[in-house]
Amino acid sequence: MMNSAEEAGRTVTGAARRAADNPALGKLARVGFAARGVLYALISVLALQIAFGPAGKEADKNGAVQMIQEQGGLGEILLWVMTVGLAALAVWQAGEALFSHGRTRDRVESALRSAFYVLLVVSLFGLLTNKKDAVPSTDKQSQDATAALLDLPGGQILAALAGLGVVALGVYWIHEGWTRKFMRDMTGGGELVRRLGQAGYIARGVIAVAAGILIGRAAIAFDAKEAVGIDGALKALAETPLGPPLLAVVALGLLLFAAYCFAEARWHRT
Repeated sequence: MMNSAEEAGRTVTGAARRAADNPALGKLARVGFAARGVLYALISVLALQIAFGPAGKEADKNGAVQMIQEQGGLGEILLWVMTVGLAALAVWQAGEALFSHGRTRDRVESALRSAFYVLLVVSLFGLLTNKKDAVPSTDKQSQDATAALLDLPGGQILAALAGLGVVALGVYWIHEGWTRKFMRDMTGGGELVRRLGQAGYIARGVIAVAAGILIGRAAIAFDAKEAVGIDGALKALAETPLGPPLLAVVALGLLLFAAYCFAEARWHRT
């Protein structure tokens, strides 16, 4: 016979599974895909400002959220809708990690995506409840994380490994884009959506590789300020020999990824 703890555990697990399979959650998760598209579209605009004009806000999710917030009441409504959608997306990804029968790698990816969306939702909710600096820049997040690693025994090695991990993530995204494996979760969209996703994944991969290299440089220099997030990686691309044209191509890739996110809102399996 099951004891009370086991019975309670099964009850909670069953409730969680039913919540994850709720059709309403799937519909709200589609709103979350569209919200992600809004963020990437605005990041691409900010990246183009870095490439061809005076840089304004940071070209990351922090800068994108600030742009929305500046639209007044309409912007606040949009942020609330995005927060709800991203929260549903986090719950749906957690359900995929816990209850799907897919490969272990896919379930781990779902868990990591869920954790990322949870952090973004917490930041957005903090901003909407009038807490200042609720959405820290990705540069600051990277610098804080690198500083924490450098303070540990063997910190330089740990920080270097973190940089390699980010580079590996970028290479993985480039591989996903090149092989079009991201389409395995799509139920339609055709060749246009495949091309949008391909360009977008490769652009994201290039940014991650650049960020990972700079985190590794921070480890070698033992200086957390050398670490960067999305904004710093984009600025680093602008400083390469190819300069603004390279950054413009990457920014276009991000804009195409935004379009792919909107396609996910229509055709992604939920």
